[in-house]
Amino acid sequence: MTVAAGIGYALLALGPSLALFVTVISKKPFLILTVLSSTLLWLVSLIVLSGFWRPFLPLNSAASWPFAVLIITSVAFQEGLRLLFWKVYKRLEDMLDAFADRVSKPRLYPTDKMLIALAGGLGHGAAHAVFFCLSVLTPAFGPATFFTDQCSQIPFFLVSSIIALAFATIHTFSMVIAFNGYSEGNKVDQLFVPVVHLVAGMVVRTCC
Repeated sequence: MTVAAGIGYALLALGPSLALFVTVISKKPFLILTVLSSTLLWLVSLIVLSGFWRPFLPLNSAASWPFAVLIITSVAFQEGLRLLFWKVYKRLEDMLDAFADRVSKPRLYPTDKMLIALAGGLGHGAAHAVFFCLSVLTPAFGPATFFTDQCSQIPFFLVSSIIALAFATIHTFSMVIAFNGYSEGNKVDQLFVPVVHLVAGMVVRTCC
């Protein structure tokens, strides 16, 4: 492959997120800070998960249950962290609203709250793409490509980029749904997000 192919894979994985950042997030500094803090948080969480599972890898087993346990525990950890992230955000929101009341300024509008959730989700999606896709794309800039036995018709780097794009989309908008569910006490939204996350992880495991 060539440099053009490597750049293409990277843009496939992160292009929509980059477009969302430029057109929506970059216009407000507090949204940029939210994206950066969220990205750092989720990168640290993925590193922690990697460190926890490192002694057990590789899983040299023909059975599916070890992989299921890995995926379930990872999703549970990240969804717990999502709830913690929302609680921290909620405290900051209350502080900002109290400050706005003291200085006779309007409180956060519903659109502001949605944008904050969107920025948090964008950070989560970007962290996932960087951790699982961009970290393996370096060989794609070389003169050859790579195929796997499970998917011998499509280059591994293209598959990785498509999966990264899918998870970036899921994580970005799942944060909006989750924040809305937590704020309104909507159990359907609260359950929808981890279920989609878990199903996506299981589907990737089945395909790859």
